[in-house]
Amino acid sequence: MEIPTDLKYTRDHEWIRITGDSGVVGITAFAADSLGDVVYVDLPAEGVELAAGTTCGEIESTKSVSDLVAPVSGTVTGVNDAVVDAPEKVNADPYGDGWLYSVQIESEGDLLSAEEYRAFAEGQDE
Repeated sequence: MEIPTDLKYTRDHEWIRITGDSGVVGITAFAADSLGDVVYVDLPAEGVELAAGTTCGEIESTKSVSDLVAPVSGTVTGVNDAVVDAPEKVNADPYGDGWLYSVQIESEGDLLSAEEYRAFAEGQDE
């Protein structure tokens, strides 16, 4: 299971790449694999205030619809329009071109290290 070590993770199977006081958010490869083929994403709009741990959008696959949960509190600074237009990018490259939105961070939520997330995700497989 691919779990980049330079990211932080949530128990909702999302990742955030933090650089200073900003971050880029996406879903993990584990989530993308579990969802199956992603066919639609509903992302928070630029300028929206997020609260860590609250629903901020959704991702729909051929199997189900899942909530996107904000990993941090802050303001959305951008969205990946390429993913809105071609949701399959989430499956093809969840840690790269499949990113979802960027955020100006006010405070972090309950984030996990790569090692903590690996242990959590492996427990989900059982």
